[in-house]
Amino acid sequence: MDNTIIKKIKSLPPLDDTVLMIQRIATDKNSSMQDLVKVVERDPMLTANILKSANSPLYGFSKEIKNIGHAISLFGMATIRGFALSSAIKDNIKINLEPYGLSNQSFLDISTVQSVLMFKWYSRVNRSMLDILQPASFMMEVGKLIISHELIEQGKDKDFKNTLQENRTLENLSKLEQDMVGFTNEEITAKIFEQWNLESELIESIQFSNDPFLASEYIQDFSKALHIVKYSANIFGLLKEEQKQNSLDLIKEYGLNPDAYLKAMEQLDI
Repeated sequence: MDNTIIKKIKSLPPLDDTVLMIQRIATDKNSSMQDLVKVVERDPMLTANILKSANSPLYGFSKEIKNIGHAISLFGMATIRGFALSSAIKDNIKINLEPYGLSNQSFLDISTVQSVLMFKWYSRVNRSMLDILQPASFMMEVGKLIISHELIEQGKDKDFKNTLQENRTLENLSKLEQDMVGFTNEEITAKIFEQWNLESELIESIQFSNDPFLASEYIQDFSKALHIVKYSANIFGLLKEEQKQNSLDLIKEYGLNPDAYLKAMEQLDI
């Protein structure tokens, strides 16, 4: 991996104390919902960000979520952890995705749709897997922020953007990232998570989300779910019919039941 990229990752500020405490509580089986409420409520800005995200129309709740306790009871600790990590990214890494043809809001919308789809889908499949899948689905595009900065600094941003427009597929995107800067979004995201000392399951699930069969047997199911969600919502569109069909093809390839995925898709109105 290019030394300049390693330096960029190592120069990232550590996660703040609130997010670190949320990390510990969310991964501790002996912690309680009230433990998490107390920590989040100490940070007014984080509380506001979580409630704003939780009240997105995508989740489809009939009543407004007005407090963190209500949010945690609906989503569980894993999703609140995902909200917190997402806020940390926005605070610590400048968002400029012009090489990808994305505005700041478009990038945030992609992460939101990916995480909402994962929540609605795996709440029906295996809710315990959301401990890894929720924070992963919130964060799996983060490497693009570092890649974008590197492209701009190297003066490769226009070539990258023009080449990407010629062949708008995820496979081409990963190859283009590799060719232009020496690594993919998934590789750099995994390195960021390592820098922040997140658990190995989270790191590996994203690292192998382009090719789940390269992961260990335990991680493969997580990587498959991420791969499918990434096909459903990405920089080329959000839940379009073609993307939905591509995801269903992957579900079939992986031997998964499509019913829960289709029900989750029915609840998302974009």
